[in-house]
Amino acid sequence: MTVTEEEMHDLLGRSRTYTLMVLRAGPNIGDDQTPSIIWEHGRRNLEAMKAGQMPVICAVDDDTEMCGIGVFDLEPEQVRAWMEDDPGVRAGVFAYELHVTRSFPGSSLPA
Repeated sequence: MTVTEEEMHDLLGRSRTYTLMVLRAGPNIGDDQTPSIIWEHGRRNLEAMKAGQMPVICAVDDDTEMCGIGVFDLEPEQVRAWMEDDPGVRAGVFAYELHVTRSFPGSSLPA
């Protein structure tokens, strides 16, 4: 399907910033507490999704140190504070980095 110049301008004009969180393995991943910590980390993520704060959550299931990504509809400072309270980050199971990104309101993953 072709996107016209007018559609491009319209879509780009409606784009806005979000905060992308990249989750990586931390130094304590794999210890005895990891499964229960990851469970609570996941519960917290789903609560943020239900609240509209993190509309996109993706676990990464490959053989890299990357564990997941999340797209937050919050400012980077808010996400940093939220992540610093994450049980996985506090336990050293995860480390994270934040990036300001731009996307289109209403973007979603297919059901």
